[in-house]
Amino acid sequence: MPLGDEAERMCTFTDYDVLILDRDLPVMTGNEVCSRLNERTDPPRILMLTAAGNIRDKVYGLEQLGTDDYLAKPFDFAELVARVRALSHRGPKPPPAVLQLGGIVLDRARHEVRVGTKTELTPKEFAVLEMLMKARGDAVTHRELARAVWDENLNPPHQRGPCHRQPTARQARQPGRPHHGHR
Repeated sequence: MPLGDEAERMCTFTDYDVLILDRDLPVMTGNEVCSRLNERTDPPRILMLTAAGNIRDKVYGLEQLGTDDYLAKPFDFAELVARVRALSHRGPKPPPAVLQLGGIVLDRARHEVRVGTKTELTPKEFAVLEMLMKARGDAVTHRELARAVWDENLNPPHQRGPCHRQPTARQARQPGRPHHGHR
């Protein structure tokens, strides 16, 4: 990753089992990225690479930043691979069963959404809402949404979004149709 803010953004839209993070990233340091990721409910396991290999830095990374492993440069590639394998053998961290944002509660296990009362959503609407809630207020581009929610082998991303939104908006305006949580 060339920039720390890009690393954090990518972790917003993709669930990684293990993230190899360089402490000396530009724009946002690896330490900042690690701290922000660990504030989330489902952070990846983080292996921090750094030129600062003294014991104090390692302990700080493991105890204060919440890294799962710490590897000082220079390192042997075989050791890096072994450490990543060890972290990945722990299995993925289970995602939170329930996401909450504002007054919206999204239950992944039951595939239910509540905004005060239960709100019916189609599977695509549910996936879109889940992605937006995971972004926690950050902007989500059309391309990111298309990659995460729609199968790119079916249609190009620029055709899928509008095709999905248009019927949804029409349905919401029809009298007598159940409200699906969007207007």
